[in-house]
Amino acid sequence: MNTASFKERLKEKGCKLTTQRRAVLDILISHQGKHLSIEEIYSFVKEEYPEIGLATVYRTVQLFEEMKLVDRLNFDDGCNRFELSSPDEVHQHHHLICQKCNKILEVEDDLLTEIEEGIQTKYNFQINNHNVIFYGFCEECK
Repeated sequence: MNTASFKERLKEKGCKLTTQRRAVLDILISHQGKHLSIEEIYSFVKEEYPEIGLATVYRTVQLFEEMKLVDRLNFDDGCNRFELSSPDEVHQHHHLICQKCNKILEVEDDLLTEIEEGIQTKYNFQINNHNVIFYGFCEECK
């Protein structure tokens, strides 16, 4: 996502591109592919803008989530994590979580297309998204 399209989406929602929002966006862009908690986002932003508060970062990430700019991920580790949404993905991608070092890897392929089609047909149920997490051991830990 570029800053111009982001600014346009904020304008559509009646919001401005403040310094704080720009700082949070820059961190999410520079850490694309990572799964950052609010606290991690805050610590990165605070390096550049020491006066920013945790509540501001939290509200900013909430706004981004409402705007569908970020996805909230829950890996059952007690905290929500966030990553930039990918406009070309129909569904969220799958994740692999190492149970030893907690590394999170992304699976880019949508492995459930056939299963989804069967469920939609059998149960007359429209599936909009799914979330799949595989737990195991990464290459370094196995």
